[in-house]
Amino acid sequence: MDMDNASSGASSIGEQLLTHTARPKICIGPLMIGALIASACVAARAGQESAAHPGYYRFPAIHGDTIVFTAEDDLWRVGVGGGVAERLTTHPGEETHAAFSPDGKTIAFSAEYEGPQEVYTMPVDGGLPVRQTYEGESAVVVGWTPDGKVLYDTRHFSTLPDWQLAQADPATGVAAPLPLSQASDGVFSPDGKTLFFTRQAFQGSHTKRYRGGTAQNLWKYVLGAPEATPLTADFSGTSKNPMWWQGRIYFISDRDGTMNLWSMNPDGGDLHQLTKHYDWDVKSASLSDGRIIYQLGADLYLYDIASGKDSVIPITLASDFDQERERWISKPMDYLTASHLSPDGDRIVLTARGEVFVAPAEQGRFVEATRTQDVRYRQAVFMPDGKSLLALSDATGELEFDQIPANGVGEIKQLTDDGKVLRFDGTPSPDGDWIAYQDKNQVLWLFNLKKHKTRQIAASKNDEFGRLSWSPDSQWLAYVATADNSYSQIWLYHLKDETTTALTDDRVNSYSPAWSADGQWIYFLSDRHLDSVVSSPWGSYEPEPFFDETAEIYLVSLLKGGRSPFTPADELHTGDEKSDSPAKTNKPPAVLIDLNGLQQRTQRVPVPPGNYSNLTVGEKRLYWVSTSSGSSSKNNVMTLEITNKDIKPKTYAGDVADYELSLDR
Repeated sequence: MDMDNASSGASSIGEQLLTHTARPKICIGPLMIGALIASACVAARAGQESAAHPGYYRFPAIHGDTIVFTAEDDLWRVGVGGGVAERLTTHPGEETHAAFSPDGKTIAFSAEYEGPQEVYTMPVDGGLPVRQTYEGESAVVVGWTPDGKVLYDTRHFSTLPDWQLAQADPATGVAAPLPLSQASDGVFSPDGKTLFFTRQAFQGSHTKRYRGGTAQNLWKYVLGAPEATPLTADFSGTSKNPMWWQGRIYFISDRDGTMNLWSMNPDGGDLHQLTKHYDWDVKSASLSDGRIIYQLGADLYLYDIASGKDSVIPITLASDFDQERERWISKPMDYLTASHLSPDGDRIVLTARGEVFVAPAEQGRFVEATRTQDVRYRQAVFMPDGKSLLALSDATGELEFDQIPANGVGEIKQLTDDGKVLRFDGTPSPDGDWIAYQDKNQVLWLFNLKKHKTRQIAASKNDEFGRLSWSPDSQWLAYVATADNSYSQIWLYHLKDETTTALTDDRVNSYSPAWSADGQWIYFLSDRHLDSVVSSPWGSYEPEPFFDETAEIYLVSLLKGGRSPFTPADELHTGDEKSDSPAKTNKPPAVLIDLNGLQQRTQRVPVPPGNYSNLTVGEKRLYWVSTSSGSSSKNNVMTLEITNKDIKPKTYAGDVADYELSLDR
């Protein structure tokens, strides 16, 4: 989990990302790598000149010229003209989904004062909240009925996991459900006889243009009628958040690809699009006296129905911003998002809360490599020279690769400038000339650091790419791609010829490619041991096959005639032959691959199958992670000497999360 914005009291990760305020900075003090013991402090935002700042505003409600919204998990009040907002609640829990009573004197909202999320009411001018529901579950305020009851969303009355609309009467304390299933938010007509509601609760995904089976849509229910009728059946996307004004229904829909405000008549016809936002989705709309307030990104917007005018409301918060206050963190390693070894294993680079640090493995100086406010760094790794780091940075507004001095001295250099979509961590080539990486569009790229040019080498319609592994001479890149039949397949890309060759076929899963130090072999894992634990399809507990410990270790000779180092000696190969390989130098061996018949040269490493992952190759040993079976499984790092005698894997380290092999193996 990315903890870059995990300051206490923040409403959400999105709240921190979208506000214009600076991100808190982490400072890590003395740190012992072996025991992962550290002390740290989070410094307050630098350059704070005023008590009023913009925030992240959610769940707005409007009545007349008054707006109530959620920020810092509390309720705030401000006029429609904006300005400095006034805080209404202060409880450490969340107060959300405010809604004005018909007379505008009371607000209902969802809060966690006694633990579970329940419905509360309080005067709009502030005062002691009054609890209205006692369900012990999630009760989400939707609005009010014309006769003064709180309309809310709950699963309390359903026997199955099903959201229903219910009414809570503040006068009597009685709560009762409406006779509807799968009903989420809604609004009554002014006469209280017709309910316009959203069928299906929010399904949890913010995926654009969702068209799945739980897409929200609008329905109409006349009280006393035998059933409700759909209003937006013509559209398979999302339509939600109905509001009533002068005989028309106003709602939110992604009919044009982005959530915007729309309107229609009470029968679902005469559709009109009101706003045309193409970046952020419109969220949480509320209507009063011909004006609609809604959330867009971090801000609140006001739309006037009569004039069609749409404008942002300039709001600031008068707050102590407690979530950005200086505080000491006793376990800063809990905020760690990435850690990688230096090329020779003498240091480790740590990424935590968007900052980059370099720590010595034994004795040495602890380095704060990045000290730039308002910039967030991801997935820092060492470059092969050990003098610089490679990390993703959002300094430009897009994710670009930066080169950072590993000793913390000198300027940070931006390497790329063509970011258009989320990128993932880069893998430098051993010679330091290339960076391999993929992006959210499932495209695999190479970036040349000398020429500052980017090259696309693969794209996938099926899934993200797996392990990116460079050959010792930096001329070949092995990577894992998902085939059309959903099996993972290993491919080889040659930089000079710009050609791609399949190392494995798509009949079984093959993954985790690793090059031998001499450049003559590629090792990989493959799920080829398909022996079902279930012996037969008979019996109440044996309905179908179950495969466990399917992975085996394989190697491929890159040239014809290669003899596996695990093959026993014979009369022709006694094992006493003198090696004719050149003396070891700092220059890596040139990797030559005979592509003809490459897949047919696959051989199995003679070790038992298991649940294996993360295979790497040292100078004289293989390493991999073996996961035990069962609900309480553990990971062990295994090692195997590359030899043809006494071939037996051993446990190198037990009960670990993962491991990494340094560049010098």
